[in-house]
Amino acid sequence: MDTTSTMSPDTSGPAPLALVNVTLEYPDGGGTTTALDRVSLSVRAGQLVSLVGPSGSGKSSLLAAAATLVRPTRGQVIIDGTDTGALPARALTALRRSKVGIIFQQPNLLPSLTAEEQLIIGDHLRGKPVQAARKKAAELLDVVGLAASAAKLPHQLSGGQRQRVNIARALMGNPRLLLVDEPTAALDHDRSASIIRLLRQVTCEFNVATVMVTHDTEFVPLTDAVATMRDGALTAPVLTSA
Repeated sequence: MDTTSTMSPDTSGPAPLALVNVTLEYPDGGGTTTALDRVSLSVRAGQLVSLVGPSGSGKSSLLAAAATLVRPTRGQVIIDGTDTGALPARALTALRRSKVGIIFQQPNLLPSLTAEEQLIIGDHLRGKPVQAARKKAAELLDVVGLAASAAKLPHQLSGGQRQRVNIARALMGNPRLLLVDEPTAALDHDRSASIIRLLRQVTCEFNVATVMVTHDTEFVPLTDAVATMRDGALTAPVLTSA
């Protein structure tokens, strides 16, 4: 039985993600373009927040800043209590590997690796023993409903199954934060709904904070809260009826 809808966000300890007055500007000819305009957002462990807004509103820029892939012009990006602005590049990379899981719109699975191997290779790059990684990969594939497909190659999986591998792969590093970019963009209605429910499940089960960019507003009620971006500015998250 799915009990995730009754779970409450974990308010103990620091929030896995806190953006404080984050502004991101890019040079544009003789002036600047503001991609993010004083954005503040806090997401607790066990909370799934959906982020909506028109194309070009700043959603992807927010994910990039939250993932520490770009440094903001001003403001703070705080991951699990650590102010990332004070970290040198190598420490920032280490924090990202240990604290942040990124789920891209396209799974980008390696064509020659099985579903299980897609997960194991990430832990191998983190320096983890292969046997431990293999055990964990099997557990995560079971969580996402793919235990019977561990030995299949990407071309043998459906689009929804490939996205499930993508989700499991993002969980291999025991992240505190999941950042999800349009996970249902290439899926039909039923598979889209199952992927959002799965994200809700793993958010609670693994006690992570999840921010999901989505264009499918139909599925917003399946998340805990929704925030809207427009012209680089972010509204405060509003609780949904889920």
